[in-house]
Amino acid sequence: MAPIVSKLGIIGAGVSGIAAAKQLAHYNPIILEASDSIGGVWRHCSYNSTKLQSHRCDYEFSDFPWPDRDNTDYPSYLEILDYLKSYAEHFDVLKFIRFNSKVVEVRFVGDRETTDFDVKPVEYQSLSPAGGQPVWEVAVQTNDSETIQWYAFEFIVVCIGKYGDTPQIPEFPLNKGPEVFQGQALHTLDYCKLDKDAASELLKDKEVVVVGYKKSAIDLAVECAEANQGPEGKPCTMVRHAVSKFIESYLLWKMPLEKYGLKPDHPFEEDYASCQMAIMPENFFSEADKGKIVFKRSTSKWWFSADGIEFDDNTKIKADVVVLATGYDGKKKLKSILPEPFRSLLECPSGIIPLYRGTIHPLIPNMAFVGYLESVSNLHSSELRSIWLARLLDDKFKLPSVQKMLEQTSKEVEISKKTTRFYRRHCISTFSINHSDEICEEMGWTSWRKNTWLAEAFSPYGSQDYLNKH
Repeated sequence: MAPIVSKLGIIGAGVSGIAAAKQLAHYNPIILEASDSIGGVWRHCSYNSTKLQSHRCDYEFSDFPWPDRDNTDYPSYLEILDYLKSYAEHFDVLKFIRFNSKVVEVRFVGDRETTDFDVKPVEYQSLSPAGGQPVWEVAVQTNDSETIQWYAFEFIVVCIGKYGDTPQIPEFPLNKGPEVFQGQALHTLDYCKLDKDAASELLKDKEVVVVGYKKSAIDLAVECAEANQGPEGKPCTMVRHAVSKFIESYLLWKMPLEKYGLKPDHPFEEDYASCQMAIMPENFFSEADKGKIVFKRSTSKWWFSADGIEFDDNTKIKADVVVLATGYDGKKKLKSILPEPFRSLLECPSGIIPLYRGTIHPLIPNMAFVGYLESVSNLHSSELRSIWLARLLDDKFKLPSVQKMLEQTSKEVEISKKTTRFYRRHCISTFSINHSDEICEEMGWTSWRKNTWLAEAFSPYGSQDYLNKH
């Protein structure tokens, strides 16, 4: 079967994929989406109670405001999916998407000299895909069939994200993993696939242990508590590490955090600097007051037993259900499709994928990554970097040398190290405006996005400040 040839391919139709597609629509990209719908993490990794952690006006595209953007309620994941669908329809990007098309392999077919890093690092002059030869071949499995369709692209934008698909599972001692547990053990990725009735049935009147401490664990504990109201209901136990990353941006929660032993062992700024803040659901502490959510602070390793979980300090927790809210292995997902030697380039002692402007690796030709940089608003970050990428491909500006790009990425890692001990993720929250300023200047825009110097000095920045009209 002959490969389908196109100038530009986009892998993934989540928030980042849709943002990239809109900015690169003039290249008529082919978007390969493994599932049957857009939305990415919002579609496949959301609970029934999942909500955005910021207001609508802080999570919107620059040229597509929410219809009720001044509503102060946090939108549900269903409202976010509706917003993304409306955006995709408004800018006519759905026509580019090939659903149920799972990428299983990416093969490099470009200039082999670009892989000889020890001898001649590639110096990018222009990444414009116009009129060139294919650089990447992509193997796609459609509708779970065994037939593979190959695509050939001059440029690829990878937007498969860091969440979903590949769960992060803790390592356990021999014969002390989930297989010895006589109850039900599952990851939050499995829980997200349950509808409301099935989720309630799983949790109702059960002794549930949630292992984890981030947003997914917090929301799950609340759903568990709500399913166990009444005299027959049993408490949900949250197991967290000694160095907790529980954080609440509202200082009024300080006393409840102390009351339940949740006060972090580090300052608020460190969570902000590592993009690990979690807004507590409104009824989180009220359910804890009723005894429906209890906490186990673990300073030790743990494993499964037949009737629950055990710790190496000899404490035990009985359980009918154990849910692992232990996150996802986004790097493993990415490395599973990339070939060598490019796969190895994603490894870095810091744990952060070294991407210039959070978008390209200086030594991986004709490939970009959107959605791998975190900030206060990930949607805005993806949109601005998609604009930057589109202008780069349109040859509106030139990249600096490989050496300078590598120095810039190293500089950002060092800043992260100085601001938080949890720096093993590409988070720019503490310098996001400066990061955006540099991107604007590099692609030929002014970094002054307001209409007046007074507004520039005193008004907060939002996504609408980055409309191309400036």
